[in-house]
Amino acid sequence: MDAAGAGALIVFALLLAFNQVAIKIVNEGLQPVFFAALRSVGGAICMGLWIRLRGHRFELPPGTLKWGVAIGAVFAVEFIALFVALDLTTVTRTSVIFYSMPLWLAVAAHFLLPGEKMHKAKAVGLLLAFAGVAWAIIMRGSEERGTASLIGDLAALVGAWGWAAVALIVRATPLKQLRPEMQNFLQLALSIPFLFIASLFFGPFIRDLVPLHGFLFLFQVFAIVSFGFMFWMWLLTIYRAAEVAAFSFLSPLFGILLGWLILGERVTAPILLAGGLVAAGLLLINRPAPGGKKAQVPQKV
Repeated sequence: MDAAGAGALIVFALLLAFNQVAIKIVNEGLQPVFFAALRSVGGAICMGLWIRLRGHRFELPPGTLKWGVAIGAVFAVEFIALFVALDLTTVTRTSVIFYSMPLWLAVAAHFLLPGEKMHKAKAVGLLLAFAGVAWAIIMRGSEERGTASLIGDLAALVGAWGWAAVALIVRATPLKQLRPEMQNFLQLALSIPFLFIASLFFGPFIRDLVPLHGFLFLFQVFAIVSFGFMFWMWLLTIYRAAEVAAFSFLSPLFGILLGWLILGERVTAPILLAGGLVAAGLLLINRPAPGGKKAQVPQKV
């Protein structure tokens, strides 16, 4: 990969890490699940317009509608968990745990998807990443009291499982016939009713709303859900999926950095160790088997 591609992917990983900071800040003004529902509405509108401008139709091949509903439900669970996690625990901890998704996807793919058996390097990577996640959840210093909760950490873990489940559904069902833009549109659009219904059980919709929250909400809709996805797909047209996927290890590290830099979160030795273990594990998980190819690690925006 050339320097321009590497630089673009580093910036993209940084953008995804800032995404979690933005969610945590907007949670101060909007109820997290209601915020997730509004984000899906805005994202679905933008993706729908993009699909229309590209001249593509919204037709679904036979057998895909039920899987579209299923992926919308799982997508909703994933983002309920992520947004609640960022309401209850720190960005640093959420980043380490949530971006462990390739670990859970690799384990599930080993048993459920043909041709995705583990090789030695991937197995070592799985052990390192699992150790990092377990360490992040178990070890919490006294300086994190009041800012990081076990429930929040576990919600981030559920979010990672939901992300892995979405990837499995796309790869193992007729949804794989759809263009990536349509897959993303279905996830966003069909998650909306589930998210709005769930939001009824999480308290008042409006908290202490200020203009900054509105700005960061629009940033979420346009820069992350819309532009971020299209930028990711554009990179995949230029570089090999294996090369692009290898940069996924940066997301938890950037999450730790931005949580400290922007929000003033305490970065403890245990969370640094956990982030390092997860990052090292992701690097090994993305290494191809001897004579084989790497699988693409889907990015979550």
